[in-house]
Amino acid sequence: MPFAVYALGLAVFAQGTSEFMLSGLISDIAADLHVSIPAAGLLTSAFAVGMIVGAPLMALFSRNWPRRRALVFFLCVFCAVHVVGALTPGYGLLLATRVVGAVANAGFWAVALVTAVSLAGPGARARATSVVVGGVTLACVAGVPAGAALGGQWGWRSAFWAVALVSVPAVLVIARSVPAGRPASDPVPVRQELRALAAPRLPLTLVTMALVQGATFCAFSYVEPLATRVTGLGPDRVPGLLALFGLGSFLGVTAAGRFADTRPVVFTAAGLVALTAGWAGLALTAGSTCATVALVLVMGMLAFGTGTALISWVFRLAPGAPTLSGSFATAAFNVGAALGPWLGGLAIDADLGFRSPLWVSALLMVLALGPAVRVMAGARAGVGAGAPAA
Repeated sequence: MPFAVYALGLAVFAQGTSEFMLSGLISDIAADLHVSIPAAGLLTSAFAVGMIVGAPLMALFSRNWPRRRALVFFLCVFCAVHVVGALTPGYGLLLATRVVGAVANAGFWAVALVTAVSLAGPGARARATSVVVGGVTLACVAGVPAGAALGGQWGWRSAFWAVALVSVPAVLVIARSVPAGRPASDPVPVRQELRALAAPRLPLTLVTMALVQGATFCAFSYVEPLATRVTGLGPDRVPGLLALFGLGSFLGVTAAGRFADTRPVVFTAAGLVALTAGWAGLALTAGSTCATVALVLVMGMLAFGTGTALISWVFRLAPGAPTLSGSFATAAFNVGAALGPWLGGLAIDADLGFRSPLWVSALLMVLALGPAVRVMAGARAGVGAGAPAA
């Protein structure tokens, strides 16, 4: 695997820390800015909205740029808005910085995924994807718990400063390791890419991705109040619980990198069914410390392993859309990331308790099984471009 692919994973580590760290800071942000916990949870949804809008727009905006220039530009913008976020006195400006930072993050992701896959070659799509997504899982293992610990010690703003500081070496590594020139071939015309995105089963795959990610973010966004108010853990235990989710996530993307290229149907189908059962199981057993700790690890593994496999499906099903395929995968995942915390907040606001986001996650997974069955059936029949084998 080229070193530049691992450099992209390093940058994604900083960005993933920002995207996920609010799950450990949500109560502090709500208290400091005088808003409700569901309102603080919407900061995660705002980030996801910026990703949805930014992914295809930034992919088109930068499609004629050298990839290194685009990656460095987006990462510098991302760093700058975190400085502003750390200094902001009010909720409204913080919300705006989350959207702008997400647009930059989306642009980076759209270019990074395509760059990683092209550098790795067609026989290692899932492996290259797992390295990039692995940056997010390492963020969950180390960055997110560290952010929660910093927030508990010096306030939530210190976590924003930390993300900005970590982004600086990532910029330097990207600038030195990613090839400077433009891609070897001319860009595929936009109309041709859009036609490729209408390939059989691709829209169903994107819907499945959105629902799976919605389930993940619905549950993960409210892990802190679940752990402290249902399971009965102290606030000092939350960083460890978040790290456990991140460890599971790392194991999941590692498994996806190994098996999703060779057995995509079996790997993805098993992950979807297990996720459905797992979120319901965690809702039922959240009052038990042992069950919560074990299932947080397992659910991190299942969520990110299955999610990584679904990203690789998009590249298989739309080989004629090298620029927009990664951006649409990013957008689909973040449709779910925006929908999940909002639905979880609605359930909490309806006085259904802090277990209710887990039940919402289980329902979203049930809905995901419908389009997923059609995608898997089409793959078995060999329908569509680049149909993966079982």
